Amino acid sequence: MSLVDLFIDEIDKGLKYSIQNYQTELRPYPANNLDSSSLTEFEKNHSAGLMRVNHSGEVCAQALYRGQALTAKLGETREKMEKAASEELDHLSWCNKRLEELNNKPSILNPLWYGMSFGLGAIAGLIGDKWSLGFVHETEEQVINHLDGHLEKLSKEDNRTKAVVEQMRIDEEQHSKDALEAGAEILPTEIKEIMSAFAKVMTRTSYHI
Repeated sequence: MSLVDLFIDEIDKGLKYSIQNYQTELRPYPANNLDSSSLTEFEKNHSAGLMRVNHSGEVCAQALYRGQALTAKLGETREKMEKAASEELDHLSWCNKRLEELNNKPSILNPLWYGMSFGLGAIAGLIGDKWSLGFVHETEEQVINHLDGHLEKLSKEDNRTKAVVEQMRIDEEQHSKDALEAGAEILPTEIKEIMSAFAKVMTRTSYHI
């Protein structure tokens, strides 16, 4: 592909993942055959808020990985980023499905989160592959912490949402380990704090809108 073709392709993917109700996955939906019919309206709305946050996180993950893949210097690193992005698409689909089941919608701010995350990923890729992998490792570690918090906040009756979040956590932990094994550079504390601050803004706003 030419540079123009790549740019158009990335815009197309960005719109698809951040705006459309993407529901295509390679693995089965973790909530199949589970029941959460006894949830109160409050519990449903709370679960929807948490899943909207998770969905926005998956939108950011897609953007981060695709930005890094675009500017990665080594073909091997580019392949790892593209593979991780492909696996994360399952999460994006699952979040969309669960939100639909809860009669709710993703955050209207997702295109903004996608654009910012794509830019961060592209910059990380330009800095160097080890630092790019370091961003993956740190991102996944922060996501794991968020998912742990969500599992504690969800209603005990919401088996469907829990199943989705638990499988996402397993996958994120594996991605974090893969990045370390591939030679990720541990990020400075200052960078981690900036990433954490961005994540807090995203989670607090995506829960509501």
